[in-house]
Amino acid sequence: MSKIDPKPKTAPAFGFSDPRYWDERDLEGELKRVFEICHSCRMCVNFCGSFPDLFSRVDRDIETKDAHGAEMLDIDDFTSVTDLCWQCKMCYIECPYTPDQGHAWMVDVPRLLQREKAQRAKRQGITMQDRALGEPGRLGSLMSGTFAPVSNFVNANRLMRKVNEKALGISSKFPVPGFAAQSFERWLAKHEPLPSAGKSGTVAIFATCLGDYNFPKLAAATVRVLEKNGYAVERPRQECCGMPNLDGGDIDAARAKARFNVEQLLPLVEKGFPVIVPGPTCSYTIKKEWPELLGTPEAKKVAASTFEAMEFMERLRREKTLVKDFTKGFGKVAYHAACHLRAQKIGTPGARILGLLPDTEVDIVEKCSAVDGTWGMKAQYYEMGRKYAQKLKRGIENAEPKLVVTDCPLSAQRILQENDVTALHPMEALAGAYGLSLT
Repeated sequence: MSKIDPKPKTAPAFGFSDPRYWDERDLEGELKRVFEICHSCRMCVNFCGSFPDLFSRVDRDIETKDAHGAEMLDIDDFTSVTDLCWQCKMCYIECPYTPDQGHAWMVDVPRLLQREKAQRAKRQGITMQDRALGEPGRLGSLMSGTFAPVSNFVNANRLMRKVNEKALGISSKFPVPGFAAQSFERWLAKHEPLPSAGKSGTVAIFATCLGDYNFPKLAAATVRVLEKNGYAVERPRQECCGMPNLDGGDIDAARAKARFNVEQLLPLVEKGFPVIVPGPTCSYTIKKEWPELLGTPEAKKVAASTFEAMEFMERLRREKTLVKDFTKGFGKVAYHAACHLRAQKIGTPGARILGLLPDTEVDIVEKCSAVDGTWGMKAQYYEMGRKYAQKLKRGIENAEPKLVVTDCPLSAQRILQENDVTALHPMEALAGAYGLSLT
């Protein structure tokens, strides 16, 4: 057999609306082409379980089937490699052969594996496990508020978690977030804005499912910090960003959520309101996935007006409008740079802002928590996720911090489990530094 040409004959089908995206033969050829490139490069071997699995499968065929490279891989190989990917995007950031690098090979492993998962879901249906994990907003709206005590009792009960693991495949050991007695939306409706709110303009907040139902203090801290800096905050109607559906290959559900959210956000964007998102997975999804899911000018307009929360604070710093009357610092801070934050190529704005606080030294820990919203919660991958998260655990330990900070609430859950430390969102830390009340 001839060796696979690393250069694609036509540009890879990355867009969900491209008919070639759903062509099984086209996908098979693209998987083999990219996998052969990866097998030759091996730069990403330590990133996740997908690459060691891929390399061992190609090596197997070379040793036992006289293959030149990836040309003899089959559907079982593709499935295995895809399922071990938790979509951290770091291989794309590090890869020298990507479209962003202007390379002719146009390698994009995360989108390629997402495409494989989508085609498989279309053929076989969405698994019960992915359906359960794909609706955090719906679950949060049902389980928070009045039902929060019961919901949290179930979450804390090992026997009930074991039953849930058997039924839905959600690990009984993963520290799933609890549900709040008061949602962020209810808090926002009742709260009294700071006197400075509105003097600099108005922003729209996309609070995220976790900010709405699990960690409303995170979203409340974001509001207070923005108000302190002169901004009124509006929360339009919103649903989950759709990333959990993408993780499960449910493109239709992700597209429906993107369409609804764009319809709600667009009128505010057209008024000139920036969209502030206190969660890097959701901000990544809005910026990178919604335009691909919908392919509309409206989705692109919303994406272009969206800022990860600390990215917006960094913009205020650069414009010299950031309020700096901080009343306290935190000493040594270990700042976890979440993967989906780094995937946006905006650096670590939270670390830069926290570095402005008095008596504060920030140590950046660029290690993956291996959660990805849904992957790390799956029972079959829980132990592998913990194994890969040990680098993060050691990075935090080595920093010897007085405070741990992360932009990603689910990474905070991993840190809580592995390091026995409660990690704050940068907005929570800033609210404390300003001396702001979240009531």
